[in-house]
Amino acid sequence: MIGRLRGEVVYRHPPFLMIEVHGVGYELEAPMSTFYDLPATGEITLFTHLAVREDAHVLYGFGSESERALFRALLKVSGVGAKMALAILSGMNIEEFTRCVQTDDAAALVRLPGIGKKTAERLIVEMRDRLDKLEVTTGSAITVVHTPGAPAETPVSDAVGALIALGYKPNEASRLVRSIDTEGMSSEEIIRTALKSMAPNR
Repeated sequence: MIGRLRGEVVYRHPPFLMIEVHGVGYELEAPMSTFYDLPATGEITLFTHLAVREDAHVLYGFGSESERALFRALLKVSGVGAKMALAILSGMNIEEFTRCVQTDDAAALVRLPGIGKKTAERLIVEMRDRLDKLEVTTGSAITVVHTPGAPAETPVSDAVGALIALGYKPNEASRLVRSIDTEGMSSEEIIRTALKSMAPNR
């Protein structure tokens, strides 16, 4: 089991990134909350979860143990897979998700991609007890960065692609990005703004 990686980010294209550790490149998928906290340069440490399937071994990376713990708890909910769990962690922070569960706010969960009313209600019921057992804390301050050497897509097309990968339909992803004044913004800033517009009100 690969539980943690420390190395240099050599490629980032949300929700995918690659970290080089002693000459070996590890490909990971990560929630946007993790991308926001990645430093511009230097060595980083990510907590990881390895999913073994018949057709692939997929490695997921998280900026904190709390995010990984919540991700693993979400995978135990009936009908919730890794893609949906990443979308939840990308669309709202741990504090917001906890509040949705504690206040039975299914409407806020339904605004996330791929989550219908029944799934939202199931998340609330099944996660209520699990959250009490998880030691989760809110993440650190957000740092938005752009990594040199990333693919040559424009920030807008990069953001649309990331939203689609997180589960939004192409027309919905395009609509979210078009509603933002993207001039001078990095792809991660655009994604963060788009996801924030879909998040529950504080």
